Amino acid sequence: MYLTLSWRNLWRNKKRTLIAAASVFLAVLVAVVMRSMQIGSYAYMISSSVKFYTGYMQVQGNGYWENRSLNNSIMLDEKQQAEIAKIPHVTSVVPRLEAFSLVSFGKVTKVAQVTGVDPLVENNMTELKKRLVQGSYLTENPEGVLIAQGLADLLHVSVGDSVVLYGQGYHGVIAAAMLPVSGIVKFPIARMNNAMVFLTLTNAQDIFSTDGRITSLAVMLDDVRNQTAVFNALSSLVGDKYTLMTWEEMMPDLVQGIALDNASGLIMLIILYIVIAFGVFGTVMMMTTERAKEFGVLISVGMKRKRLIWVTTLETVFLAFLGAISGAAVSLAVITYFHYHPIPITGSAAPVFELLGVRPIFYFSTDPGLLINQALVVLLITLTTALYPLFFIKRLQPVQAMHG
Repeated sequence: MYLTLSWRNLWRNKKRTLIAAASVFLAVLVAVVMRSMQIGSYAYMISSSVKFYTGYMQVQGNGYWENRSLNNSIMLDEKQQAEIAKIPHVTSVVPRLEAFSLVSFGKVTKVAQVTGVDPLVENNMTELKKRLVQGSYLTENPEGVLIAQGLADLLHVSVGDSVVLYGQGYHGVIAAAMLPVSGIVKFPIARMNNAMVFLTLTNAQDIFSTDGRITSLAVMLDDVRNQTAVFNALSSLVGDKYTLMTWEEMMPDLVQGIALDNASGLIMLIILYIVIAFGVFGTVMMMTTERAKEFGVLISVGMKRKRLIWVTTLETVFLAFLGAISGAAVSLAVITYFHYHPIPITGSAAPVFELLGVRPIFYFSTDPGLLINQALVVLLITLTTALYPLFFIKRLQPVQAMHG
């Protein structure tokens, strides 16, 4: 009886009901879209950053990250790499051999990071071939090197010239080679653009005398949300023999930046919730006060206040669910559209994103948890406002209400 009476009461004044439901609807819509854009931007930033070079996690030798020595390199054959690649949610594994060496041309010598890569696998992850500005990629010249544009300018070297690599190999052996420059690549980050040299993995292993060893195995995932599951599976597979590094450990600056921005975003979200609470409360208060005469008549003819409170509370519950469900449905459609059609960032802000190697776009997340959480928060705020009709009816004087 209470449910039927409450539902019918809602539609006795359709305009009032639609206004109240619309306030909840807009609250859910704004909260979901705002949070979706924020969380989506973080996910896109993380995805772009790990794809740029590090991967979501890396398998390394114990102690390698601290001193970056070839003596801490590891032996992972193709069979072991294949086992890692079979872990659910792992999309690719990228072996690398990284070392620091002197790079010389003519009378100019610079220190650079020399990285041995599998050209095809590396390109699938970092799209290194797209950064080529001159010459050809490594697959077309397996004995050549790719040199970063900034370093090429410092050395005054161009495609076709030969550079000398001179450094220390595995267990202190001398590593030296003269290799032709097959291509020049350009990185948006100056630190990389001024000190990077790439060559094939097999060629690097020969020069640095590592005999099939690598310094790291970058692991790419289909989604950052699956990182914990993959990390646990990978830990059980490799054991204590190797060290697992996550992107959070390899890029602490990015973690701090996201944490700082997320904190400011949460403050804005709290302010939004406060505005929503006052907006919904104002609507419920308006609905309650304009029905004071109705409540007075019902109490005068014998309806118990307890039953009247139940009816008005159920009305608020119906309104809350009506607004929250419709808001969640429309929000899902909106964020799904913008997930596949991101909003481009234009003007002076665009070059800043491009400088970091990230496309200048606002990316939206479609995480179901995000939608549910925001809808539940707004729903709880709305249900809390049901306390106002309760106190209003308890203190209502029927005679004054009917005369008022």
